[in-house]
Amino acid sequence: MASAPIPAATLVVFRDRRDGPPDLLMVERAKAMVFAGGAMVFPGGRIDPGDHALAATIGAGDDGAARIAAIRETIEEAGLAIGLHPAPSAATLAAIRARLHGGEAFAAILADTGSTLNLDALVPFARWLPDHRTTRIFDTLFFLARAPEGAAATVDATENVRLVWTGAAALLAEADAGRATIIYPTRRTLERLALFADHDAAVAQARAYPIRTITPFVETRDGVPHLCIPDDLGYPVTGEAMTRAQRG
Repeated sequence: MASAPIPAATLVVFRDRRDGPPDLLMVERAKAMVFAGGAMVFPGGRIDPGDHALAATIGAGDDGAARIAAIRETIEEAGLAIGLHPAPSAATLAAIRARLHGGEAFAAILADTGSTLNLDALVPFARWLPDHRTTRIFDTLFFLARAPEGAAATVDATENVRLVWTGAAALLAEADAGRATIIYPTRRTLERLALFADHDAAVAQARAYPIRTITPFVETRDGVPHLCIPDDLGYPVTGEAMTRAQRG
């Protein structure tokens, strides 16, 4: 590894539609950000010590801290409360978000608001751990979840500058046309997500494949170096020419 991996978690939030493929929640990172500046990504971030402490307190499983981080980061970045019981009112959610932005511990905020965590609302989907020379390497667990009914997401306007609901295929087309930037793991993930007609279909496929760490590797195909991933983890595209691959 070029640098010590940073444990992280991200949440793929689905909003099913009756008249087409599901919308996915994406945020555009500020161009000044060191990692993936200007890129469209799923909400998420690093797993903090507080996430581990809370996971230990509630007896969560091996990936409990990652699930908590994904929930916390989605509140911070998008103002969506996924995996909280009872579902907070708009005012309570705004207060939780403000306190998180102020640096308060998630565990203390949950206790003050009488909220508990439903970690089963998140379904494990993938784990990505790149290995290339860069300033930061993230060891990221991906989870799937439904958007709360009727909830409105809003961008945090700090690390991220824009928030959109979009179909996976639509965002891939935007990137191909040069109107959006997506890094390699996001592109492969969107190609996989474009296979699904709804959240249930995505969950069914996720449960059919074990979570195995994906570390892209270089392989020559037809005389051209490609950045590749294993072909047995549910991804329809497993290689991209190195000249095109955006690695973050």
